[in-house]
Amino acid sequence: MTKQVVIAGGGIGGLAAALAASRANWHVRLFERAPVFSEVGAGLQMGPNVVRVLQDWGLTDALAGVAAFPHRLEVRSAVSGLSLGRLPLGQAMVQRYGATYATAHRADLQGLLLRAAQEAGVVLKPGHTLKHFSQTAEAVTAHLDGGLAVEGDVLVGADGLWSPVRQCLLGDGPPRATSHLAYRAMVRQTDLPEALRSSQITAWLGPHLHVVQYPVRCGDCLNVVGIVQGRVDADPDNWDHGTDAAAVRAALSGTCAPLQDLVQAIDRWRLWQLYDRPPMRGPEEHAVGRVALLGDAAHPMRPYLAQGAGMAIEDAAELGRALGQAQALDVDLPTMLRRYALNRWERNARVQARALRNGQIFHARGLLRWGRDASMKLLGERLLDLPWLYGGR
Repeated sequence: MTKQVVIAGGGIGGLAAALAASRANWHVRLFERAPVFSEVGAGLQMGPNVVRVLQDWGLTDALAGVAAFPHRLEVRSAVSGLSLGRLPLGQAMVQRYGATYATAHRADLQGLLLRAAQEAGVVLKPGHTLKHFSQTAEAVTAHLDGGLAVEGDVLVGADGLWSPVRQCLLGDGPPRATSHLAYRAMVRQTDLPEALRSSQITAWLGPHLHVVQYPVRCGDCLNVVGIVQGRVDADPDNWDHGTDAAAVRAALSGTCAPLQDLVQAIDRWRLWQLYDRPPMRGPEEHAVGRVALLGDAAHPMRPYLAQGAGMAIEDAAELGRALGQAQALDVDLPTMLRRYALNRWERNARVQARALRNGQIFHARGLLRWGRDASMKLLGERLLDLPWLYGGR
């Protein structure tokens, strides 16, 4: 008899989990609280570790149809504009890690995974909010709004930063608000002066701020994200909203002329308050009994390693392996979910910790900034390449 998995959350992580579980011959029902499947945000980066997973799922051509594949990462000083270090991407990544480096709009990646999940037979149920769950030794029951109760063999909480599944499972309170604000914009490259168009990833590092720009949508659009350390907005219902261009320009005042030119050329921005949790402390933060957490529900992280979506996709791949083994070997499901947790929590904790450290380095001042710039100029490619991340899973 085919096992049943219930998934809460229809973002990138939830859809990736649905696809992985379906590929493992599980019957999948996915419940998303929004009335339609949509993804907030703008761009995202996917290292070779993530692209390899998508390739393994047969999505190479689909990814090529929506993503960009930058040829280089360049780090520059946001103050002087000088180049600090470079890392070849493209074919260099393929030769080292078996896959390239990709950048995409979040909505495009979600749409790609949505189509793949539909083709795999996943039952998609938008407009349903999970309130809580209950589990026994034999089954888990998801209790949804409207009094609907759905029983399955496994429940996956892929319901994001404010995950009700996490709170029901761990009861450890909301994520923490950081003092970091993200200004995000996306613009058609043809709407920019030719000198501002780009086919590479550029990271501008400055005191208490940094800006990242890269192409998306097959290079047709440029995604720009500026992160500054500022006030804490404690209102979780207002964590993503529009902001005027003057506020962005004020926040990034004092940066170099090339970066100022880019900021001045963009009129529409959104402002996000960033939240995270401390690095994971053990496998019990990933799975308990018949319930597993995935992506931001398990390990929300700061964006300074560009691996938030990537770790969710890696989680999904590992969950699919665990569910497949449970089917093939007839091993009890709590044991297999425990194995999933053991195989994922340390890597996710390392990525969370490295992202925190990167934020300190990116935003450095004084002697730390001087040391960072000197080290980058001397050892740029060695410091920017991450074999432990790009070569692992």
